[in-house]
Amino acid sequence: MGMSPEDAARGLFTVLATGDAALAAEVVHQDFTNREAVVSPAACSLPGPAGALASGAWLRSAFTDLSFPVTDLVHDGDQVWIRLHMRGRHTGPFVHYRDGALLQAIPPTGAEIDSEQVHVLHLQDGKVVRHEAVRNDLSLLGQLGIFPPGPTVQLIDEWLADGRAARAAAEVAEAAEGAAATAREHARG
Repeated sequence: MGMSPEDAARGLFTVLATGDAALAAEVVHQDFTNREAVVSPAACSLPGPAGALASGAWLRSAFTDLSFPVTDLVHDGDQVWIRLHMRGRHTGPFVHYRDGALLQAIPPTGAEIDSEQVHVLHLQDGKVVRHEAVRNDLSLLGQLGIFPPGPTVQLIDEWLADGRAARAAAEVAEAAEGAAATAREHARG
């Protein structure tokens, strides 16, 4: 017997927090899509476990001690709604992309983050096949000193001007691609 919908949902967030490729093969469907990947490195848009592993690598490159404590979880048929907190410490550049190109790199602030989020997951064959999110990004940007404008905004400009943002974007994209490649090693037929 397969995994419960609740376990599959929790498993997806364990994959994001840990990069566990074997678990990704168990809980992420080969046709998995992530609607939120538009602001991530290109590898995060790959289908299946590769995209989920790349998304986790992207988040972990910015936030150490990344965790997703669940506060509420409900499922109905092939849909799961999960409310959780994204927690960690901002110790690496948090790079945002648009169409695979650098949009913004937020330099490390050392700030502790705690962002409440709601995720809607669609299941197929007992695995997560689609991900959508409702996040409080304004609160997260406030925790990072971006909104309202604070000292981090000046650092963003400096990073853009001296090339650190572009270097960070390339490094994060490479890490995401490397994480996506581990999905092939753990594919289960």
